[in-house]
Amino acid sequence: MATVLNVLLPGRDKLSFVEAFNQWMARGTALPTATPGYLHALSECFRWPDGPLPAAALIRQSVAGDAGDGQWVCADPAWVQPELSGARLLGCGNLAVSSADAASMVDALRETFAEEGMNLFVGDPQHWQLKVPSYVQVPAFPEPEEALGADLFEQLPKGDEGRRWRALINEAQVVLHNHPANAARQRDGLPPVNSVWLWGAGALPEWVECGQSRIYSDDLLVWALGHKAGVDVQSRRVLAGAHPAHESKHAELLDLQDVQPHDFDRTWWPFLQARLEAGTELRLAFADGRRHVVRKAHRLRFWRKAGA
Repeated sequence: MATVLNVLLPGRDKLSFVEAFNQWMARGTALPTATPGYLHALSECFRWPDGPLPAAALIRQSVAGDAGDGQWVCADPAWVQPELSGARLLGCGNLAVSSADAASMVDALRETFAEEGMNLFVGDPQHWQLKVPSYVQVPAFPEPEEALGADLFEQLPKGDEGRRWRALINEAQVVLHNHPANAARQRDGLPPVNSVWLWGAGALPEWVECGQSRIYSDDLLVWALGHKAGVDVQSRRVLAGAHPAHESKHAELLDLQDVQPHDFDRTWWPFLQARLEAGTELRLAFADGRRHVVRKAHRLRFWRKAGA
């Protein structure tokens, strides 16, 4: 049985300028298109009990070990851009928030949420968690990749059910807009942290299963899933420049969903091509839903041309 490397990638079009990659893709085998989205791709590699992925509880357990049986919601630092007719979510998590700034901002926000019986914590400077009483119903919030770039108010829960949450986000925006850390971020050329984005609600699942022997990722959620599944997780830096002879003889997962095109071209495609030529089967999952399998034997399909 061939060694398998499952690879999560950005949308196919973002990598289309890499000519050698295009040639292998043309000779590979296209699979049925899946639902677009990063979390949908993760669901092909992990299993958990029925229902939406409780990202907040998984992350909280991974970073702090105290998720317990509580109800948790991701309250990630966010960047909202006001517009004439509303506002737009331009960033969520991964905003280069320092540990000191994260602690200071969460401390400033704590009273806002405490008035509703909720507790806000820093799990990681880029990812905050909100502990919500079990009697509070949390509406469905879009995951960040779905909400980014969209009109903020169209993404917020509607009606009486959403009133409490709309008010909380509005109050958080007022607190963060006036926070002194944002003036320093502006001087450093960083976007403001002027909101939080709520998503990934739920309690810690009893189990998570994963068919991978090892995972390489820089995404905290993937680390949290791997930890719950009992799978070894390492930074993807470990793989960059690794010799193909050191590969595992089992299925592995490489998470490149946030890789920049130039980094894919210079670092990751040479690595993947070396794995291919060493006999590894690549199973590629693109963020736009396209799925592809590429094997060493596919190089013999020389009649298939890129772009044809």
